[in-house]
Amino acid sequence: MKRVFLALTAVSLAPVAAHAQSSVTLYGVLTGNVTYLNNAQTAATTPGGRPRGGTQVAVLDGGTSGPSASRWGLKGIEDLGGGLKAIFNVEGGFSINNGAIGQGGTLFGRQAWVGLSANRYGTVTLGRQSDLAVDYVSPLLYAWYFGNMAIHPSDYDNLNFTHRINNAVKYASDSFGGFRFGALYSFGGVAGNVSQNQYWSTGVSYTGGSFALAASIINARNPNTSLYGTNANASATGNNLGSQGSATSPETSPSIAGFASARTQQTVSVASTYTLGSAIFGAVWSNTQFRNLGYTASLNPLNYSGNASFNTVGVSVRYQVTPFLRVGTSFDYTDGGNVSGKGSAKYGQLNVGAGYSLSKATELYLSAAYQHASGVDSWGRPAVADIGYLTPSATSKQVALSLGVKHLF
Repeated sequence: MKRVFLALTAVSLAPVAAHAQSSVTLYGVLTGNVTYLNNAQTAATTPGGRPRGGTQVAVLDGGTSGPSASRWGLKGIEDLGGGLKAIFNVEGGFSINNGAIGQGGTLFGRQAWVGLSANRYGTVTLGRQSDLAVDYVSPLLYAWYFGNMAIHPSDYDNLNFTHRINNAVKYASDSFGGFRFGALYSFGGVAGNVSQNQYWSTGVSYTGGSFALAASIINARNPNTSLYGTNANASATGNNLGSQGSATSPETSPSIAGFASARTQQTVSVASTYTLGSAIFGAVWSNTQFRNLGYTASLNPLNYSGNASFNTVGVSVRYQVTPFLRVGTSFDYTDGGNVSGKGSAKYGQLNVGAGYSLSKATELYLSAAYQHASGVDSWGRPAVADIGYLTPSATSKQVALSLGVKHLF
């Protein structure tokens, strides 16, 4: 009888032991801040003219300009034995102002994927996810450290993870002596034309002691759909890069919106950091080419042809003053967009930021940015300043200041 009892006890505990090898975690970020923005555009004018506006605004922007947008998610791991694990992650963004779903109303718009991970062999994931530029290059950038206002113009290189990749298969290696590498391919989903909306990226990174270096290439066929049109509210035929605005509404993403007709967008990016004591010194370069403009005639009102290229170079310094206080600054310079002889645009932006940890979960932050624009933007108009995800300026200059709180759970 005693043996029977012990056997039944062992059987009853077996599911518990198996369950102990699996986990599901609910997590999230809540971010809210008040942002001051001068020279906010209220209406756009006809091509060649200047936008109207110039008002100053102070808004509760739901964390848009903060270091991390609000989100919630579920992630899980199941140990399948022999070093093999099943993994998944679903994550949705939202506005803390009113609870509205982020990423254009896409429920799990930040990411939604499932995959397998094997010791020494790496990880394969399938679904809506980040590319290798986001995985390897982005973590070395100042914007990921201090906030969205420090992104490159219109996040044209997607180094701030503005756009997610749908229908994607990704491989990421384990670390070998500090080296990691990976590749992603997104199926276009167009019957009879497997390359129509395809997207691919590759990347490599190295971390050794105080030094880190990462590089990536991304290539989007028909980027208006495959890169900029992946949210639920994206247009099947309209311009997903931005708009010219109107007599009653401001422009959006004027630095790149005029290039929605490109057949291909390719971006090469490289970033590096060096840690010296409590300081981190960083540098970044990215090049984006909008190739074969006019490929989609309905998105080419200015009859562009050929290619448009952008280059950004940036430097940054971050310093951990105390275990609770961090500060930093960066400067980025962008030049590009010349096509059909119209001239290029230039954007110079200075960023400063500070964060103070009240606990492991809660931080107060302050960030500020100043941008100066010159030249001609993608619509053939005099370029205006356009900081982060905020409203473009009515002039060539813009200042933004953001104060907020971030809480992790």
